[in-house]
Amino acid sequence: MHDETTLQELARQKREQYVSARPFPHVAIDDFLLEAECRELLEGFPQPGQIDWIRFDDATGRKLATPDPSRLSEAVRRVLQDFNSARFLGFLETLTGITGLIPDPYFEGGGLHQIARDGFLKVHADFNYHEKIRLNRRINVLLYLNENWDESWGGHLELWDRSMEHCVTRILPVYNRCVVFSTTDWSYHGHPDPLQCPQGITRKSIALYYYTNGRPEEEVSDAHSTLYQHRPQERQQLATRYSVRRTVFRLLEATAGILQKPASAVRILASRIKPPDY
Repeated sequence: MHDETTLQELARQKREQYVSARPFPHVAIDDFLLEAECRELLEGFPQPGQIDWIRFDDATGRKLATPDPSRLSEAVRRVLQDFNSARFLGFLETLTGITGLIPDPYFEGGGLHQIARDGFLKVHADFNYHEKIRLNRRINVLLYLNENWDESWGGHLELWDRSMEHCVTRILPVYNRCVVFSTTDWSYHGHPDPLQCPQGITRKSIALYYYTNGRPEEEVSDAHSTLYQHRPQERQQLATRYSVRRTVFRLLEATAGILQKPASAVRILASRIKPPDY
């Protein structure tokens, strides 16, 4: 990682861009790590079958993750330590204007992430409180490690507006690109469409999160886990499925009445169909 003087100068250069960015404060910085360091990091990044990754595979995402540095090479551990150093915290504080930042030695929800073809992560706002260290989550840092990434493969980091009507910014996850953004209950982000990269190629990233003791009053909410959101097209799909199911049960109920059969079971089933939760 660059020395403190270089990092501070970079933070001052990017601060106005960060605070004025929409839909929420963020910045993407290319060539963030020294080339030799980033190269060593990529070479030490474990393949999907190389370590015991934690596997996620459900409706909200399909990815691999490991928050455990003991599984990783010395080069990777050294970079993780640098991102948790006072030097890097000073960079973040100058860049964001958020003071008193504290790193997470446990890498809760963070560490190394890897996504293969057809993987995705639905749009969401992150958990807002770290139960173990009892601090409020304020900043996300993502470092991408994808050489020769073809834009047609997808995998863009999407930043959505607060109303979840529009994707405002899409950031390609290319090699040595660092993305920093503020974390609130409405900093909606993700890469919701399945990756189209060739088999054997994965979307690699390092995720680090930073905390403070408290947060601005306008951002305060009860502690919560990840808040997944539906995009407009997904809300429409949910509404359509709900409408179809209601129609089917009404037809069944009507048929039962015509045949003078008990319709109570059909009515019970119909009553259990709830409108989609947007």
